[in-house]
Amino acid sequence: MKHFLTLLSHEVRMLLVSPSTYIVAMAFLAFMGFIFTGILEQYSKAPQELSPAIVFFQFFWFPVLFMVPLLTMKSLAEERRLGTIETLLTTPVTTTEVVLGKYAASYLLYLCFWGATVGLFYILHKFVGETRFLDLGPLIGGYVFIAVSGLFFIGIGIFASSLSRNQAVAGVLCFVMLVGVIVGTNYLADSAWFDRDLLTPVKEAADYMRVIAHRDDFTRGVVDTRQLLFYLSGTVLSLIFSILSVEAKLLHS
Repeated sequence: MKHFLTLLSHEVRMLLVSPSTYIVAMAFLAFMGFIFTGILEQYSKAPQELSPAIVFFQFFWFPVLFMVPLLTMKSLAEERRLGTIETLLTTPVTTTEVVLGKYAASYLLYLCFWGATVGLFYILHKFVGETRFLDLGPLIGGYVFIAVSGLFFIGIGIFASSLSRNQAVAGVLCFVMLVGVIVGTNYLADSAWFDRDLLTPVKEAADYMRVIAHRDDFTRGVVDTRQLLFYLSGTVLSLIFSILSVEAKLLHS
């Protein structure tokens, strides 16, 4: 892994010079700013039971469904389409280093985008000056959830990018996978059809993988090690599959 940092710095530079990165950043911040403004309007009209941070993170899934595919779809798909990944792997680097370098660069940018939203809460605190609007428990828990779940989400994006030479196809694949993980598990866990005794294991598995419930736990300050294991194991598996997919494509090319 001695070339990992070199590859990481290269990938970060490539992301920073890409116009699409800034388009994604502007769209993401505009959307989250719009959501935050709507939350403040609700609180200005009538008292609310929930902390603004809890309501803010309830909408995490929507930008994730679009931001992650846009950040990751070019990572491996574009390299394969241009044939540069074969050239890159003729140098003294391994497939693992290449995949991890691209993964880490996308994840760092993902964290930076979400980190920029801290400014929204800072502005609120600066102008309102009331600590009750800045509940640190849900705020810290929400960002920890974003960081932990992002490991898995970015891993899914890298895996999707490893499956195709076409970045648009990779983006669609990533979107579908994220919908299955975030929305699909929530639907399965709530579905009455799985209340049958025979399907109890399926319902329990859906409850365990229910990302929406994980978000609620984190914003309440509840950190379950089983949830951490889910995201970490999912991340490891997605990266392993990405490495195997790249190597398999190289063998058949």
